[in-house]
Amino acid sequence: MPADVVHPEYQSGFLNEFVSEALPGAVPEGQNNPQKPPLGLYTEQISGTAFTVPNARNRRTWLYRIRPSVRHAWQFVESGRTHHIRTAPCREDNPPIGQLRWDPPPFPDEPTTFLTGMRTVATNGDAHTQTGMAAHVYMATESMTDTYFYNADGEMLVVLQDGRLRFVTECGVLIASPGEIVILPRGMIFRVELIDDTARGYIAENYGTYLE
Repeated sequence: MPADVVHPEYQSGFLNEFVSEALPGAVPEGQNNPQKPPLGLYTEQISGTAFTVPNARNRRTWLYRIRPSVRHAWQFVESGRTHHIRTAPCREDNPPIGQLRWDPPPFPDEPTTFLTGMRTVATNGDAHTQTGMAAHVYMATESMTDTYFYNADGEMLVVLQDGRLRFVTECGVLIASPGEIVILPRGMIFRVELIDDTARGYIAENYGTYLE
């Protein structure tokens, strides 16, 4: 189909569907969840919408794993308890009623990854009721190596400002450069590697209706 007649959402990558497999024959044909998946794999689904949503608006990812995801994680750590990330509602301080402006924060003195270098700027709404969002900045000086991140609260829209990033996700590897955006769905396990020496940018964490 010519690009000039394709719906804008499909041009931007939203609502597209892709199929990939590490080994030929790993993805079942005819049905997503057969009783016995090929190659003895385990079938799991990351569901982004309710089961009542029409098929045309359904958002889901079928994964075929060597082991169930419940056995993948060696240790879970709540990021909000160990770093500078906050989740709405965040009432640690009274919000100002005036306008604010500030310079970009400097890189921390200690080494930081995409995860440990995240700093929350503001929150709105309530993640428990799936309303609102949070705004963060990230400042990274080293790659995530033996650590993965899992966001159970919302999807993350990453806007790269400086430094290229390599996102290693359950659906494959994605390389992004400054001026581009990356959407990480709620429930997707991933890690972020640096391609350049340092990287910084912005994150919009969306608790509510999925971005389109």
